[in-house]
Amino acid sequence: MKITWLGHAGFRIEIGNQILLVDPWLESNPAFPEDRLAEAIKGATAILMSHGHFDHTGDVLEIARELQIPVVGSFDIVSHWEASEDIHGVGFNKGGTVQLGNVKVTMVHAVHSSSLGTDHGPMYAGSEAGFMIAQGGRTIYFSGDTDVMMDMELFQDLHHPEIGILCCGGHFTMDMARAAYAAKRFFTFKTVIPCHYKTFPLLEQSAQPLVDALPNVDVKTPEVMETLIL
Repeated sequence: MKITWLGHAGFRIEIGNQILLVDPWLESNPAFPEDRLAEAIKGATAILMSHGHFDHTGDVLEIARELQIPVVGSFDIVSHWEASEDIHGVGFNKGGTVQLGNVKVTMVHAVHSSSLGTDHGPMYAGSEAGFMIAQGGRTIYFSGDTDVMMDMELFQDLHHPEIGILCCGGHFTMDMARAAYAAKRFFTFKTVIPCHYKTFPLLEQSAQPLVDALPNVDVKTPEVMETLIL
């Protein structure tokens, strides 16, 4: 399994026979090196989209059209885009599981909001979510944008994820302290990867508080476009 941070909340996950782009926001992302765009999306087989905000959907449509790959996410926005944006989608909802090659993706609850910006104000974009990504007896929990919630206890009981990709930047999501609390209180992660931080001055700039709070977990803090082999 290979996990590459694309900056902010975006990831490239190579798992089983799939290459998944999760919440790709690349071209206008100040943390992403634009000259590595082709490298980041090469060979991708599907796009997972957790919710509608621009910093999670910025390049979804362009990549989906260029590579002719499906957008996988909330039925509401995916079905709308299938009808209006000339893409192929896999729309589902919380508690549902879809099969992508030999990888299973289950949509799970998150606590946030979800909308697309329009000239007439925000447009409903389905419900915010996270994902459990499972293959070969291993499971990744991608939290999406969320706060701590008691549902996480159920996620552990049902899915037993060994890798947690957790939003940690604060202001819009959990901060480092709350993410560490969630990891300790609800999960038995072997590995945690923080995201949604240091993109803007408004967000937390260092993951060291998370590292310090989880001494028994391997907290990985890759640089943008650094690949972890797990």
